[in-house]
Amino acid sequence: MQIRKVENTEEEDKRILDLYYEAFPESERAPYKSLKKNVAKGKAEQWNFFEEEMWVGWIYLVKHKDIAYIFYFAIDARLRGKGYGTKALKAFIEKYKDYRVFLGLEDWREEDAENKEQRIKRYQFYKNCGLDVLPHRLKEVNNIFAIMGVGGPVEPAEYKEMIDNYFGWPLKYFFDMRMID
Repeated sequence: MQIRKVENTEEEDKRILDLYYEAFPESERAPYKSLKKNVAKGKAEQWNFFEEEMWVGWIYLVKHKDIAYIFYFAIDARLRGKGYGTKALKAFIEKYKDYRVFLGLEDWREEDAENKEQRIKRYQFYKNCGLDVLPHRLKEVNNIFAIMGVGGPVEPAEYKEMIDNYFGWPLKYFFDMRMID
């Protein structure tokens, strides 16, 4: 599995945008132009995953000091369930082995969740990739997520510093993004 930096071509933008809208519900999507703007400012990174020359998926992350927060990770819908996601995430974790890598996911322990089975599968996927359940949860605007990661826990103050740096002034005051117990 190769990890290649997104080149911002029209073809890549279309491919990523199609995946972004297909893989993430509207309540979890930030404006794609804002994501790209933060990459251009050096506040975030986005990478493509390729198996030989076949595009497999995409990841968007925020790095700060020794933490790498996966905002978005998605595999092309036609390739899901075939092992590409596992290979891609393991390659990413290896690339960022000197970082505490973490992500938020819908809590699989919520008894009355409409998509409980999907949540459990997602949890099992991340667990099989070597991620552990971390303390705290993430509150991101109107969503609450469980946290999984590798390399050790991330403390609420570290997350806050990372998010404040990502959004900058004055936007950091407009988005309620924090760790909660």
